[in-house]
Amino acid sequence: MSLERPQAPDPYDLLPAKPSFALESDEVTDGELMDKSFVAAMAGGDSDHSPHLRWSGFPAETEGFAVTCFDPDAPTHSGFWHWVLINLPASTTELASGAGSGGELPEGAFHVRNDYGEKAWGGAAPPQGDPPHRYVFAVHALDVDKLDLTDDASAAFVGFNLAFHTLARGVIRPLFAA
Repeated sequence: MSLERPQAPDPYDLLPAKPSFALESDEVTDGELMDKSFVAAMAGGDSDHSPHLRWSGFPAETEGFAVTCFDPDAPTHSGFWHWVLINLPASTTELASGAGSGGELPEGAFHVRNDYGEKAWGGAAPPQGDPPHRYVFAVHALDVDKLDLTDDASAAFVGFNLAFHTLARGVIRPLFAA
């Protein structure tokens, strides 16, 4: 019996297609391994801070943004939410390194509980010996300035709401393996 798991589908392959825009980072790269500074302490991480993100080319009618990070390769039935940040103003086009882990956020923006149970960024923590996991960072350009949610909403409920308000999305998928 093989212990290898097949790779889970990319979460955005299962949702209606949306236009894309540029999402970049000075610290993580699509398809490349992340540095240990973005890894949870329990998995041997250094500082467990959220990476820098910068975006452009989103639709002119964008009224707000949300940022998420999801690991579809987690050994669960539902993946693993590492970061859910909502109600970013439309004027926001960049988040500094560490913004999700105690750094400064734009006025009105707030974190929703991740799957660690924290209202913040929660670093990568794949099981020892697993193949590299994909950490799907997405910035969602929204047709509303705020999602009508509180910080007690679940990540899945935020995702449900994003499905109805996302105009376009920028995505990068860095990797990490323990």
